[in-house]
Amino acid sequence: MALRIIAAVPLGYAVASLWAMALARLLPGDRAEATAAATLVSFALCAGAAMWAFAARSGWRAVWTLALCGLLAGGATWLSIMSSGRL
Repeated sequence: MALRIIAAVPLGYAVASLWAMALARLLPGDRAEATAAATLVSFALCAGAAMWAFAARSGWRAVWTLALCGLLAGGATWLSIMSSGRL
């Protein structure tokens, strides 16, 4: 149970933050609008990550799945920065 709580709270928050950062850079439109939309989406992602952490078959599966989702978002952000994306 402790592993699921660790996956839900800090890891879920980190995944949602990384996706907010990636989406803010990748969404079209004004910077402020893209940031606001990405932040709104991140609230849903954080709740979904917490639900996934408790719905997964095991605590380790929850950790690895959320870590992979965070890695994808971090990679998308990194690629956007390296390709001179929106700042």
